[in-house]
Amino acid sequence: MSLQEWARLFEQRTGRLHGHNWTITFDDSIVPDKPAAEWFQYIRGAFAKFSCSSCDRTWGSSRVLVVFQFHYERGAKRGTVRARRFRQECKTCEETEMEEPLFDSENIGVMLEKLVERIRFRCYKEKINLKRSRPLDWTEGPHESDLCEACKRGFCRQTNS
Repeated sequence: MSLQEWARLFEQRTGRLHGHNWTITFDDSIVPDKPAAEWFQYIRGAFAKFSCSSCDRTWGSSRVLVVFQFHYERGAKRGTVRARRFRQECKTCEETEMEEPLFDSENIGVMLEKLVERIRFRCYKEKINLKRSRPLDWTEGPHESDLCEACKRGFCRQTNS
């Protein structure tokens, strides 16, 4: 799904949360577990598909790391979310680029709903029961660390199976 679709789905879920505007942008420079001062973080694993730009091979992965960092500016009555979706390489190509994950709208919706719960909890101090849940379409199987961008950068939360 395109970045514009993410923004549209995010806007549907936030509307004018407590009368405030929230925006989402994508930023590949985000470092997990190192949000800026006064920023919060939410990390989610989710199912996504990939397509190799070299050989057209496609594959799915239930262990795609998505990092959200968010900040609420009380005086301006607006909030900002920055997101990073970690990529994967094709296992059949020798010289390959990191490919962008393609999430379906249902998985994006679940991630954004959980993100909005955390925004409501952290920024608006609402009492919310934050439960951990598995990604939609969760499948067990090996995690190929040598193809995972998050593993290569030392951020992955998965272990080899």
